[in-house]
Amino acid sequence: MSIPNAQADRHPASSPGMGWGALLSGTNGVRSLALAGGVVLHAINIYIATTILPSVVQDIGGLDLYAWNTTVFVVASILGSALSAKLLQVAGPRGAYATGAVIFALGALICAVSPSMPVMLFGRLIQGLGGGFLFALAYAMIRVVFEPTLWPRAMALVSGMWGVATLVGPAVGGIFAELGIWRAAFWSLAPAALLFALLAAAVLPGRDAEPGRKSSIPFPQILLLVAAVLAISAGSTSPDLLRNVAGIVAAGLLSALLVLVERRAGKKLLPHGSLTPGTSIAALYATMCLLAVTVTSGEIFVPLFLQVLHQQPPLMAGYLAALMAAGWTIGSVTSSGVGGRSVGRMILAAPILQVTGMLVLAILAPRAGSGSWVELAPICVALVAIGLGVGLAWPHLLTGVLKAARPSEQELAGASITTVQLFATAIGAALAGMVVNAGGLIEPGGVAGTANAALWLFGAFALPPAIGLFTARRAARL
Repeated sequence: MSIPNAQADRHPASSPGMGWGALLSGTNGVRSLALAGGVVLHAINIYIATTILPSVVQDIGGLDLYAWNTTVFVVASILGSALSAKLLQVAGPRGAYATGAVIFALGALICAVSPSMPVMLFGRLIQGLGGGFLFALAYAMIRVVFEPTLWPRAMALVSGMWGVATLVGPAVGGIFAELGIWRAAFWSLAPAALLFALLAAAVLPGRDAEPGRKSSIPFPQILLLVAAVLAISAGSTSPDLLRNVAGIVAAGLLSALLVLVERRAGKKLLPHGSLTPGTSIAALYATMCLLAVTVTSGEIFVPLFLQVLHQQPPLMAGYLAALMAAGWTIGSVTSSGVGGRSVGRMILAAPILQVTGMLVLAILAPRAGSGSWVELAPICVALVAIGLGVGLAWPHLLTGVLKAARPSEQELAGASITTVQLFATAIGAALAGMVVNAGGLIEPGGVAGTANAALWLFGAFALPPAIGLFTARRAARL
């Protein structure tokens, strides 16, 4: 991938010993622990929530708001991500991480006592704000605390924490769901978040290394970003086609206004050239979004489909759905050390694997069955392939953004990574909710409605990675 290295004058192009040992030992090891811990907390919560949501809906209702659990969480995470630079400036690394953890814990407690879905959504809003802080701080500090030669592995480590989440999240959510005490899953998150706050206080510096640097917040762009997501989400709660179209049109208009405001604004949301078609950085962001949208669409509803259509208990459904994240982790770790032309191959492989996986799911997932392993094995392979694709490309896409940004916009580039990823996740969740509701999840509902919804979901979301075939070629500079 031929991307100009904006920091080549700051560090040597290559250094001996810049492997996993250099990242995970000594001072770098302590830094890695601090950065990875917040992402683990954020990611585990996502898999707990997706695993227990079918049980939550059975208890307190709100099937029409099913996808909103993810949408609200991610929208709030966007706000937390955008505000993280200011929080870091005011409170320093130690205070910023501790603040994010405490807010996250408060949201978990609200979810634990929710008597209805609207209250649950409020708790998810608070959780998302704290999670956004933790998530953004991890990526933003990679370029500060590590040499560029360690960036791909640091990116892979942070991304790989989703693999840890696939082991812990579905287990916690699934066990509590099967025991009929789903609220205990949220109760367990609060002390975990507070323990992480103590860890951050122990290992991170009290103040920013560059206290004189001021960060600005592009509030108009952030508000338009959030409004666009909420417009689609509002349309997704109904199977009415007219309401769906109205939501998409409103989101399109708000997105166009966002582009106009961003181009004229003094305070930028994204680095220079990010919204200009044809630039390398625009291709990198576009590829990131298309890959992330595809993964999100599957992660939200796969547990529900597996339980209703393939007779899987909550614990097993949660673990099978987490195979996408496991594939993401395997791909990230495998590809993080490659260089040269292999980088381009990794990026181009991502949309190919995702298109293949989604088409296989569109054929097999809607077929209701007994849940035998003969039936589930190809579904599992497809789930792994979808995650593996994004994992192979992800460290190089993120590193490419940092290198393609202007030297004066390096901090902005670091913060923008999480903003773009979370925006894509929120859009994916909202569109997935719209597709399954229109496909029959609510009306007629039941096994037949769920099967039709699965067909429409996986068929429709094979389109984003298909488009990604073109943006990936530009991102990889093939």
